[in-house]
This record gives sequence, structure tokens and C-alpha cells, in this order.
Amino acid sequence: MEGCKSKGIGISDPEAEKQQQEKNLKETLSRIRYKFLVMSGKGGVGKTSVSVNLGIALGKRGFKVGIMDVDLHGPDVPRMLGLKGMAGPNERQDKLAPMIYSENISAISIECLMPNKDDPVIWRGPLKHSAISQFITDVDWGDLDFLIIDSPPGTGDEPLSVAQTIADAQPIIVTTPQEVALSDVRKSINFCKKINRPLFGLIENMSGYVCPHCNKAVDLFGSGGGEKTAAQFGINFLGRIPFDPNLVKAGDAGDSYQEKYGDTPAGQAFDAIADKLAALIKK
Repeated sequence: MEGCKSKGIGISDPEAEKQQQEKNLKETLSRIRYKFLVMSGKGGVGKTSVSVNLGIALGKRGFKVGIMDVDLHGPDVPRMLGLKGMAGPNERQDKLAPMIYSENISAISIECLMPNKDDPVIWRGPLKHSAISQFITDVDWGDLDFLIIDSPPGTGDEPLSVAQTIADAQPIIVTTPQEVALSDVRKSINFCKKINRPLFGLIENMSGYVCPHCNKAVDLFGSGGGEKTAAQFGINFLGRIPFDPNLVKAGDAGDSYQEKYGDTPAGQAFDAIADKLAALIKK
């Protein structure tokens, strides 16, 4: 983000610079009503698909939504949203403007800052923490109802940096029903306990599959394991999202699954979960 620096960068006194960064952080976060950290115990459970489609579902309801992709080694949010090109400075030239998906939805990702999208990001912990902080302080998010933060799988640097930087970020865990995924979810639950961050809820993704030809339900990866785990740990169960090949197709093409397939069982499941988040605003 060298070409678009915040007001605090450029101050020669390191302590003054730190204080300015903290001030910028507080000011930015004060304009965002709810922040959700979307996590998963393991890869391949559809966490980014859930993050993107929940964001779109909330945007359709008229809420202002930001999607922050902190999966620095495998950023997929821009491709799923069909965002092209690179992010640039805002009108005041003092911050970075997020990429615009629609009137209500904006996003930022490390991929939005890379000329070659296929270059690897080879960073250690301190650089990751700095980048995540800059995604908040140096990006002109404006006023948001929701900030959805898509993190990489596991309990490493990125979710920890988000938890340290955004004190009121509420974790949402995404899992699939099979036991191998649920065993990793339990690690994520215990991670949240260790950092004293209450979980907002758990989502069971790829929960069954309804054949479009015969309408018969098939449990590809099982069903109900996420709900049982949520009950076991006393966690709010947000819902099940059935497997739909069109979800993969839409994500690969950068199309909105919500707009094309909103009346499917998976589309309705996203809507139901989005309604639970929207209820926070109504309260």
C-alpha cells in the first residue's frame, strides 16, 4: 500500500506514528456496526463461498457490507466476486479505496494490490499482522453495517491478528458434517475460548445434496454433525447450507450465486442465515 498512505504514515517519530495508527484504527472501526470473523478448522469446507454469499445476501437487503479477505496466501474473494484490476486511492488521495462490487458491497484483498495475481505471498507473522492492520486503517471503508472478514483455515497468524486488532470481531465457524472436519472445528472453538472471544455461531456447509432430477436428498458428506457440535459446546447454530454444484460454478465464473440461483435450497439457506445477522441491526 505504498502508493496510498494513511495520515499517520510519514510521521518521523515512531511513537507518534503508532498513536496516529491507533487513532485511525479506532475511527475506522467506530464506523462499522458489526464485524464477523469467518473461520474454519480446515480447508475445503467452503468458508470463502459462505463469506461472499452472506455478504451478497446482506447487500441485497440494503445493508452496507465490506468483505475483507485476510487469506493472504490464498486470496479468493476478488475472483468469486468477479473483481478485476487493482485497487487505487480514494478521492482525497489519503487512503486506499476498496474494490466496488455493487452499490452496497465493497471488498479488499491482497490480490487487489498485486499486478500479477499468480505471484505467491511469502510473508511471516509480523508482515501479515501489519497488512491486516492496514486493511482497516488505510482503506476507506466509510460507514458499514457489516464487515465480513474471510480468514484462512486453521488458528494461525491471520485470525489471531484480526482478534488482536478488532476487539469486537465475532467469530463464525464454517464446517462440513463429516467427523474429520468437526475434529478440526473443535480446535477452532477452543482457539476462541483461549483468546476469550465468544463465538457468534456455527454454519454447517455442504450439508446434503438434493438431486435436481429426482428431488431425492443424498448426504454426500453426512448431515447434522455441525448442529450436534454446536449443541455440544453451547454455540448458536446458524443453519445448514446444502451442497450445490452451481455454487462452485458461480464462484469460478465470478457470478453472483444469489442472483442466479437464489430460489434454490442453498440460496434460501444463505437468506435465512443473513436474516439472523440482519436481526442484529433491527434490534
